[in-house]
Amino acid sequence: MNTDEPLPTRASLLNRLKDADDHRSWEEFHRMYRGLLVGTARRAGLNEHETEEAVQDTLITVAKKMPEFRYEAGRDSFKGWLLRIVRWKISDQFRKRKTPRPASDRPFPFYERGLGGDSVNDVAMGGWEHLASPTHDSPDPAAGLDAIWNAEWERHLMRQALDVIKRRARPDQYAIFHLHVIEERPLAEVRRTLGVSAAAVYLAKHRVGRLLKKELRRLHETER
Repeated sequence: MNTDEPLPTRASLLNRLKDADDHRSWEEFHRMYRGLLVGTARRAGLNEHETEEAVQDTLITVAKKMPEFRYEAGRDSFKGWLLRIVRWKISDQFRKRKTPRPASDRPFPFYERGLGGDSVNDVAMGGWEHLASPTHDSPDPAAGLDAIWNAEWERHLMRQALDVIKRRARPDQYAIFHLHVIEERPLAEVRRTLGVSAAAVYLAKHRVGRLLKKELRRLHETER
């Protein structure tokens, strides 16, 4: 198995999860999906305690129901199946409240400074301007859980893609890319911090950016 390419709905991982005693695979699942589950619950309006309960309940239910899930590329959607469970568990937490509260409009951090809801599409189309813009970080709760879930799924894919290219790219170029593009540090600051030339920054942005766009396209292909 090629562990250098973690897919969000990797068929091999889903098959391995059917064995409840495969602790390594469940740890991998937890590592890959916890951020997605936490982000969705918080954006839906749950507080920290409720979010933790919803995430734990979701993981327990996934473990129980995984043997029933059948994955066929291009037909069955693990994303949709997981959303149904998440919706159920978030609704449970709201039902426990005497007076449900609306979702908070405070941005919730997912990847260090947070990745914008539109950023993956921007990257796939070749734009980098809003890759980590906090102003694009909060889907409207009134749009419903589907919109929140889709935005968080895009962040999920971005995290997976960054994990992959971090291992593939040259360390020095990834460091430049992360500082300049992901953290949106000015060119002068990047040059001063890393001791590199402007040409090196532009080269890293191009090369690592090309790898990231390719990986994001590949990850999106797995969802079709």
